[in-house]
Amino acid sequence: MHVGVLGGGAWGTALAIAAAGQQHEVRLWARDADQVARMRAARRNERYLSEVALPESLVVDEDLHQVVQHARHGLLLLAVPMAGLRALLHELPAAQPALWLCKGFEQGSGALAHEIARVERPGVPCGVLSGPSFALEVARGQPTALVAASDDAALAQAAVDVFHGEALRVYTSGDVVGVEVGGAVKNVVALATGIVDGLAAAGAMPGGLPPPGLNARAALITRGLAEMTRLGAALGARAETFMGLSGLGDLVLTATGELSRNRRVGLRLAQGQTLAQALAALGHVAEGVYSAPTVLARARGAGVEMPITQAVVEVLEGRCAPGEAMLQLMARQSRAET
Repeated sequence: MHVGVLGGGAWGTALAIAAAGQQHEVRLWARDADQVARMRAARRNERYLSEVALPESLVVDEDLHQVVQHARHGLLLLAVPMAGLRALLHELPAAQPALWLCKGFEQGSGALAHEIARVERPGVPCGVLSGPSFALEVARGQPTALVAASDDAALAQAAVDVFHGEALRVYTSGDVVGVEVGGAVKNVVALATGIVDGLAAAGAMPGGLPPPGLNARAALITRGLAEMTRLGAALGARAETFMGLSGLGDLVLTATGELSRNRRVGLRLAQGQTLAQALAALGHVAEGVYSAPTVLARARGAGVEMPITQAVVEVLEGRCAPGEAMLQLMARQSRAET
């Protein structure tokens, strides 16, 4: 199959490598011509995924329209951050189907990706490819499972046809809303988990109280999943979606994995760094930082209570110290679990 990947970051590069490994004809587009030249010369993405060489069959291109044309009868993947999705959709041909890879809510509008597409490209088949996946592991061919969600069954099946194999399993879903909400909220919960793990490593809490441990981490992930499910249901998702790869699966990976950018930001905040310092040290986009205020705003608009998300926002905005936020969550009034 002819596959086009728009976006030269780590995740787009990893999926381009995976598709080329399945013997498809793959073209990877990056907007920066200098980056394209370096990738062609070095046969690797030294900026975002330097550990894995690019297959010889993988073509790296700075001509967006040529890559889109290449994938016209195959599969087109949009591998840009949420902030760049709307602009990229404007550059596509009017009827070109596509799956995006971004996770989060758009700043300003508060829209999920499918809500943006509904406005910008009404009636055009689209969807999301998501799930528990670090780019480096996918590029290395380590076992991974993803979910392709779309209202168009043929488009979701195209993702299966391209990627499904010995190292990468792809499931399909018709619940685009649920898959997108899971992908957005798990980043916020991963920030919270990083903060808790950072407090544990520091060995101190306000008032000389014992630091949190593994019990606290397990409780936080579980209650984070409850918040995710409540918001998803309010926005029209199916509750069972959050027990799957894009919900529980992605949450566990991002909240506990050492490669998780959002978790690493939370760890640094708990160590006393400012948000600016934590992001500078990371050197990559941590979508949870930008999504957290929007997640909270969408939740309030839908009448959904999300205390963990609220605590994360207060820490990010400097209105509450990490240890104090943890104590506030523990001090909440007891209630029924469900």
